[in-house]
Order: sequence, then C-alpha cells, then structure tokens
Amino acid sequence: MNASDLIKLGIEGIIIQNVILTQFLGICPFMGISKKSQSAIGMGLAVIFVMLISSIVTFAINDLILEEQDLGYLQTIVFILVISGVVQFVEMFIKKTAPIIYKMLGIYLPLITTNCAILGIALINVKPEKEFGYPEMIAYTIGISIGFTLVIYIFSTIRERLENANVPKAFKGAPIALITAGIMSIIFLGFAGLV
Repeated sequence: MNASDLIKLGIEGIIIQNVILTQFLGICPFMGISKKSQSAIGMGLAVIFVMLISSIVTFAINDLILEEQDLGYLQTIVFILVISGVVQFVEMFIKKTAPIIYKMLGIYLPLITTNCAILGIALINVKPEKEFGYPEMIAYTIGISIGFTLVIYIFSTIRERLENANVPKAFKGAPIALITAGIMSIIFLGFAGLV
C-alpha cells in the first residue's frame, strides 16, 4: 500500500467511517464531555493518544503472541488490560502537566478505559477481513481518532451556541443535543462512497 492509499484510509477513518457518527462507538464521552469546547479538545487529545498507543500495542500482541499461539479467544481480555494501562499512564501525565484539563475531564478521563471506541478500534484493526499491516493500522487508527476529536469538538461548539439559543423549553438540554447528534450523523452518513 503506497502513501496515497494510506492517506485515503486515514480520511476514510475521519469522515466516512467516523467512529461516533457512523459506527456509534464512544457515545458516552460524546454526550457527556461535549458541553464545553475546551474539555472536548482535552478529551479528544487524550483519546487520540490512548487509541494510537493501545492499537499499536494490541496489534503487536495479537500478531506476535495471540495468533502465533492460537489464543485469539483472549483478545478482548488482553486488549482491555492494555487499554487500562495506557489510560492510567495518560491520567497521571495529564494530572501532572495540565491540572486544569484534568479537573475539567473529571470522571470521563478514567472512563476512557471503558470507552467502547478504544476497544472497538483495537478489535476492528485485527479483523482478518481488514488485512491490515502495521502502516494501514496506524493510518486507520490516526484517522479514526482524529474523526473522534473533530466530531466531539464540532458538537461542543454547537452545544455552546444552543445554550444561548431560543430553544423551546421541552427541547432544552439532552433532547436538543440528541436531535443535533442525529442530524450530524445523517450528514456524516451522506459521505459514504466518497472515497
């Protein structure tokens, strides 16, 4: 696979196979942390780092150990352990280097461990039908994680504007957020077949 194919794979991960709006993974942080754009960016950056490192480590473990020893049935347990370790590292790093972002992310930072988008992408990367090598896995994971960050940031800016908008009382809060997420999902599904 050449460089243009890898870029195409990355763009596909950002827009066409967007992890939140087309694969419906990672909905919990999408709805929970997207009230402020600054916290959405912090969460997005943390997810990019965790998803990339977790995918590289899990892909290598699957390739070098699980598949070699015919232990594929242990994928989910092993991948969860790897993701938990990476999240702990990120949590300690953010707490030391950016305490304001650490406070804003609150409970959602340790919850990255249970973010189904992280585990979902790690499992999708090792699917036999994907036929990914290391370059394809990295390009796809970077695209997916950028897509996660892009969508959560766009959604947070819309929600900030909706706070000041003249929304009927019955639609304020979660109902208008869900309607907005649905419209965004329809828009992103419209990109299918672009690449």
